[in-house]
Amino acid sequence: MGAPVKFFDIGCQNHAATTKFFADVFDWEMTPMGPTSRTPAGEGGIDGAITSLGHEPHQYVMVYMEVEDIPATLAKVEAAGGSVVIPETPTPEGGSFSWFKDPGGNMLGLHTQAK
Repeated sequence: MGAPVKFFDIGCQNHAATTKFFADVFDWEMTPMGPTSRTPAGEGGIDGAITSLGHEPHQYVMVYMEVEDIPATLAKVEAAGGSVVIPETPTPEGGSFSWFKDPGGNMLGLHTQAK
């Protein structure tokens, strides 16, 4: 398979209430990390996070595809009619991410692991 979906992010304004909701409903264990709480994949799942950015967009659901080269992938996105929303941006863990829109307007993410 090409670029697998490896991570999700759920955006929110009220971090405490949102993390409590997902912990109560789905028994997710959360690890606080600043404005983000991470949840491990568990059996057969993918890693994820609940994030309060402190600015727009507040409410969103994002899935991230794991790729080797974000700039090269963004070039393919644009060549295929999509658009870059957030260019390659470093993460605290040493990797990087980007957001883009497909031609229909769906917002999606790219991620690379720390090298």
